[in-house]
Amino acid sequence: MTLEKYSIKMPKAVYSGTDSLERITEIIRSSGYHKAAAFTDKGLRKLGLFDLVEERIKDAGVPYEIFDDLPAEPTYMAVQAVIDQFKTTGCDVIVACGGGSVMDAAKLASVLVTDDYGVKELLDDPLQARKCVPLIMIPTTAGTGAECTPNAIVGVPERELKIGIVNDNLIADYVILDAAMIRTLPRSIAAATGVDAMCHAIECFTSNKANPFSDMFALEAFDLIMNNIEKACDDPSAMEEKNRMQVAAFYGGAAITASGTTAVHALSYPLGGRYHIAHGVSNAMLLIPVMKFNEPVIRPLLAKAWDRVYHGTDVLNTEEEKSAALIAWMEKIVKHLEIPTDLKQFGVDPKDLDSLVEAGMSVQRLLVNNMRKVTPEDARKIYQEVLK
Repeated sequence: MTLEKYSIKMPKAVYSGTDSLERITEIIRSSGYHKAAAFTDKGLRKLGLFDLVEERIKDAGVPYEIFDDLPAEPTYMAVQAVIDQFKTTGCDVIVACGGGSVMDAAKLASVLVTDDYGVKELLDDPLQARKCVPLIMIPTTAGTGAECTPNAIVGVPERELKIGIVNDNLIADYVILDAAMIRTLPRSIAAATGVDAMCHAIECFTSNKANPFSDMFALEAFDLIMNNIEKACDDPSAMEEKNRMQVAAFYGGAAITASGTTAVHALSYPLGGRYHIAHGVSNAMLLIPVMKFNEPVIRPLLAKAWDRVYHGTDVLNTEEEKSAALIAWMEKIVKHLEIPTDLKQFGVDPKDLDSLVEAGMSVQRLLVNNMRKVTPEDARKIYQEVLK
């Protein structure tokens, strides 16, 4: 399928490189904001990472309040509870420092300074959201791309699913990519979030909604990830590689904005919603099974991706060879990073397959992007590959 019309929407300013965090002070001062809301989580505060951001807010000379009660992989009710606290503060700018869950909650807060609707209502009708408070995003992982996308993902317990709220008003106003924020990231988290970014890149490139805008960001992101992720995760001092991963994650988010993810993400949402498996881990589990399922249909695209990202001396001549080599390389990276690949260790039982398939197949928003049609039986076989 070839799109005849396509577009891309981006934050209005993105800062990266050495000492980029100093931009926080500059933005708050130059824009004349009076009070800041800082969204983060207790884990980041314990690690001292939020201190780097808090110092810059203090330097701006404005009062601020901190909201750090958000759990990992939050439900829409948990997000609403934090937003209800935020709404009473009179803050006129939000500084979000965290991973995808923190940034998604901050996005929703930015459009919910109103009593006309809440998070639950946006699940039913996301287009009613309107930006109320500007957003400064500082990611503390190199993976989710949430700092760039118009998406906010929340858990919906009654459906045992994670659901995306998508609205252009959720796009951040400012993004700051400073590798200092991921210097001390635990390897397991760096690995899972990095592979999440890998999924964003290759899924968007092989999506039914792929277009020249998304291809540009997806291929550059994929190149940066494939050639930097292992060192960025393995070596705490590899700051250049970590910065490249941050840029790649942002590019992956841009690709999502212009295109869209496919069956990897669609089938992973029930794993997060029901079993609370971290989003990056569930995507990493499903990446290779879905790529192998899609391969007969997306082979030319995988071959093109191989040509872009492989910088070695091996010569492969056919699309089939290149496609197979690329999938094997991704599989090697997932294995090297020691990301779990068996659902049983998360308490998933084979008798849960029917409900998993039903929930996964309900994510048609993403399944329609998959170039090879996924049937319920296909979904069952893919889940079975990671339920050993």
